[in-house]
Amino acid sequence: MTATDQTILQELAQLRKAAASLNRQPEAQLNACLEHLADLTEANTATLLAANALDLARMDPQDPKYDRLLLNEARLAAIAEDLRRVAALPSPLGVVHEARSLQNGLALSRVSVPIGVVGIVFESRPNVTFDVFALNLKAGNASALKGSRDARESNVAIKQLIDQALAATGLPAACYLAPAERAALLPILQADGLVDVIIPRGSQGLINFVRANASVPVIETGAGICHAYVDAAANLDWARAIITNAKSRRVSVCNALDCLLLHRNHLPALPALLRTLGEEHDCTVYADAEAYAALSGQYAATLLPATEESFGTEFLSMKMSVKCVEDISDAIAHVARYGSRHSETIVSSQPENIQRYLREVDAAVVYANASTAFTDGGQFELGAEIGISTQKLHARGPMGLAALTSYKWLVRGAGQIR
Repeated sequence: MTATDQTILQELAQLRKAAASLNRQPEAQLNACLEHLADLTEANTATLLAANALDLARMDPQDPKYDRLLLNEARLAAIAEDLRRVAALPSPLGVVHEARSLQNGLALSRVSVPIGVVGIVFESRPNVTFDVFALNLKAGNASALKGSRDARESNVAIKQLIDQALAATGLPAACYLAPAERAALLPILQADGLVDVIIPRGSQGLINFVRANASVPVIETGAGICHAYVDAAANLDWARAIITNAKSRRVSVCNALDCLLLHRNHLPALPALLRTLGEEHDCTVYADAEAYAALSGQYAATLLPATEESFGTEFLSMKMSVKCVEDISDAIAHVARYGSRHSETIVSSQPENIQRYLREVDAAVVYANASTAFTDGGQFELGAEIGISTQKLHARGPMGLAALTSYKWLVRGAGQIR
């Protein structure tokens, strides 16, 4: 074990103590910390932007991660408001999920409690540092954060404000920021007994590394390879708006559209469906043979023949693929093969097909006649989110405060023995 590994484990041991201390703090004190952090964020905007500028200077502006890394005054103002919004949410702790009396007279209840120490591994998104700390604190958890080298200066500046807010409100040091180097990740992933769960947020490569190397339980927030299927019977005005919004609202996020699945009946309408993306957003399209023929000479931006690599790719940029399908069965089979179980949508006016798509497509969020851009904790009115879980155990889809709690059984008796 290296000296750095030992230091990290010592920090995590202190964090475990802080988590135990948090469990004794009143809700009002946790909220006060978040309110104070919001005030500090607004008061230190210039400092945060200067740190972020150092990170941005090391990254190519054409890199899809550049937008994720970017902080500006508007984004910091929104972060401050999000912190206050989380503070105002009802506490997820102490919620009685069920309660009953047993035949032997024991009173049984199942009550929400903090998870403890939650480790978050993330890439190039300094806003995540604010988000996950706020949600974890509200849920009574301590945060072990491991950011990437891309956002090192930004994360250090944010962590300084978090430390100030915790100290000013009399709370323990419930946040640890690990070194940015990749070597610092492994000891966190294997800190059994010190870290209760790891949540990776980033590329599929990062998620795969965490899954392969962690001995601590993992909640996967997977890559978003998202599809929109335009059914034989579909409102094409809705389809055009949904496709445009899902692809162009913000291309660097996991709920952005990657592949359009088009029923062959609508091939003549394909140029109109993609017109806005081509003329206003310069979206590169990788089209299969039928779609390519329909778009040739009628699409304003770059049009390329699709290859096998065009499908099952999370582009995170202004690119998308188009695939023609025979029917809804063909569309569902394509999603099953190439999707990432994140967000999928069908545009249809056929109730039977809508119901079938909602039932059979295996994804954390499945939409009918709506954009995949809504896969977001704030949009689901969860207050905020820790990530989008693409697995099926403990949490699935946007993970709000409730997903950051566990539960325990409380049993009250009057001298019963078995």
